[in-house]
Parts: sequence; structure tokens; C-alpha cells
Amino acid sequence: MATDTATDVFEEHRPVLMGVAYRMLGRVADAEDVVQDAWLRWSADERAEVREPRAYLVRITTRLAIDRLRAAQSRRESYVGPWLPEPLVTDFGPTVPDTAEQAVLADSVSLAVLVVLESLSPLERAVFVLREAFGFPFAEIATTLDRSEAAVRQLAGRARKHVEEGRPRYEVDPAQCRDLTERFLAAAVDGDLDGLMSLLAPDVHLVGDSGGKARAPLRVVESADKVGRFVIGAARKGVPGATDVEFRILEVNGTESVLVLVDGKPDSVLQLEVADGRVQRVFIVRNPDKLVGLAD
Repeated sequence: MATDTATDVFEEHRPVLMGVAYRMLGRVADAEDVVQDAWLRWSADERAEVREPRAYLVRITTRLAIDRLRAAQSRRESYVGPWLPEPLVTDFGPTVPDTAEQAVLADSVSLAVLVVLESLSPLERAVFVLREAFGFPFAEIATTLDRSEAAVRQLAGRARKHVEEGRPRYEVDPAQCRDLTERFLAAAVDGDLDGLMSLLAPDVHLVGDSGGKARAPLRVVESADKVGRFVIGAARKGVPGATDVEFRILEVNGTESVLVLVDGKPDSVLQLEVADGRVQRVFIVRNPDKLVGLAD
């Protein structure tokens, strides 16, 4: 492989590398750092004998992500309040022409699935991401992780079982999700508690991520009554000192969500998990460190 094609080859595979790294780490900045480190290794390595650049680059990226994830997991033990992945604006567009493949990618990057992936070991998470999201063969994953194929299959089985137990067990209708998101937002802004309650499942949960740097519940809020009253109360209080509040509907992690801008800056992201015509879970990300990438 000629040296002058190194950048072109790497850029061709960058989307896959970012996809792997983000699903492994749940943070855009961490994923970008891992991909940058992969580039440094790629540019410095002897590439003449590399027959499959994509597999080679995924192997480097995955190993780097595993190392970073192990360090991150110890830091998250002291995280203030619930932890949610960093919101990622998703628009797979023409790079994923197959509808079925697009659905798989969107599901594997959803907040609900990424939250479940947090409970996996780094190796289980790597196997799940490479196999379920990107369809890598077990033999290739075994080479990537320097494990036997039998061991990788065992890791895949455990990871898949755990994820299936924790992920939503229903198909999400995008149109219904958008409709409920718009109605949820309207009810919150209007202070319509009865209207909001009519949208919530009886056992709805609200998960807020502030990292201790913004106002958000430090524990999961449970039940329609408590979630409804919390949302209405938060909407009434607003943001102290704010002169302009804007709401935008956009696709975040594969699901229609609300981006709240206060005086032109990202303040929070709200996403609903919907099933059977009701809101099952409410995710709110307010940690300012996780909203930087959403700024215009």
C-alpha cells in the first residue's frame, strides 16, 4: 500500500471506527480521541503487509476503546447521579442505503441500549458491538480481541442475553414517538399536568444526567404521578436568568428528541422511550460537558 494513500484509506473507514468507538464508550469526545490515536498508529505502522485495512483499523480502534473503557468505568463509580451516554445527533443518510441495516445501527446507538451496555464487561461490550451492530464474523472478532473463537461465542451469548433482558421489548413507531414527544413538550410548556399524565405509563421512569453540574434529579424518578409533577415543576421554574428559550425537535441516538436551547446555547436533551402509545421512560441529559457537540 503506497504511503500517500494512508490518509485516504483511513478517512474511508473513519465512520465505522467512530461508530465502534462511540458504542463502546458512550462519549463522542472519547470516541474521537480513540480514533485519533488509531490514526497515529496507522500512520506510523508499516502498512505494506496489511491486506485488509478495515479489519486492521477496527482491531486497533477496538483495543484502544477497551483500554479507555476500563479507565472510564472506574471514574463513573464516583459520577454524581445517574449516568447517560452523550447525546449524538444521528443522520445515517446515504452511507447506509439498506433500511434493515439502518434500523440495526439506529437501535445499537439508542440511549436505552447504550445504558444496558454499561453493565457489560469491556470484552462483552466489544463483542456485542462488533457482532450485533456491525456484523463482524466471530473469527474476525476473535483475532481483534486475541481470544479463541469459542471464547468469543461465549462472550457474545452472555452479552446478547443480558442486553435482551434489559432493552425495550417492542418495536418503536417513529411517527408515534414524534407525536408523543411533541404532545409531551406542549403539555410541559403549558403546565398541563392532566394532559401530561395521559401520556405516561403508570410505571414510567425518569432518568436525569447532570453530573452534579446542572439541576436534575440525583435518583431515578418513578411512577406517572411523580414524573408528571417533576416535569411540570421543572418547566414552571425554567432557567434562572434566561431571556430566550428555544425547543428543537431532532433525531438523537436514532430517536426523535427535544433539544432545549437557552439563550442560544444547548441546555438539555429530552428523549422519550415509547411503547403501546405511552411514555415508558424519560431521559434528560443536562450535564453541560455532554452537550458541547450540539452547539451550532
